[in-house]
Amino acid sequence: MSFGQLIVGPPGSGKTTYCHGLSQFYQSLSRPCAIVNLDPANDALPYTPTIDISSLITLEDTMEEFNLGPNGGLIYCLEYLEKNLDWLESQLKPLLESNTYILIDCPGQVELFTHHNSLKHIVERLSKNLDLRLCCVHLVDSHYCTDPAKYVALLLLSLKTMIQMELPHVNVLSKVDVMERYGETAFPVEFYTEVQDLDYLTTARQPSYFARKFRGLNEALCDLVRDYSLVGFQTLAIEDLQSVLSLARVIDKANGYVY
Repeated sequence: MSFGQLIVGPPGSGKTTYCHGLSQFYQSLSRPCAIVNLDPANDALPYTPTIDISSLITLEDTMEEFNLGPNGGLIYCLEYLEKNLDWLESQLKPLLESNTYILIDCPGQVELFTHHNSLKHIVERLSKNLDLRLCCVHLVDSHYCTDPAKYVALLLLSLKTMIQMELPHVNVLSKVDVMERYGETAFPVEFYTEVQDLDYLTTARQPSYFARKFRGLNEALCDLVRDYSLVGFQTLAIEDLQSVLSLARVIDKANGYVY
């Protein structure tokens, strides 16, 4: 049995930086670690991936050959990987045989982990064929907490990802060390990480026109999130060693690595 993380999240949430920082953290703990880049659009990596999807297919070639836009091209690339998963399995096997911990850096197109099934099917096959136990780590930018409407959208995105991927799951508010640059929050950070009484959120001062106009919609979405009672968040400041250590402990417990 082998272990790893599937790192997902919208663009700009810090997935690539997280992979780079966490790999350095694990190396300092003498935990063998390898990064798998599944984002064919990510051509400016701060790390050197052990496995890179661009060796199989690139977004640029896909868009040019099939006259697709970036979103359609990304979906095609993941579908192509799903059809040629033997390529990924053959490269993962020697790593897993040496008990290497796997970090899978995914594209930022949210449809890939909320609606489209290719990534889910890839994970299911890796789990079945290679006995790889993954924890889905969903990174989201903490600045969404400064606007109630954005935070409600964030809750819905997190919930849909949890339901879609069907993996041990950890939601993470990233960049908490710079959150104050985007404005003040209406409540202490614990309100947003523990997803406390959302009625307070919908009755708080609404800073945007959208939030004021669609308050009723926000209330209905909050009720939906509350009915499932699944969403909660950890926090992360990637340059803070204690923050990284705390998150690593939560993830190791989620996918069973700690045992």
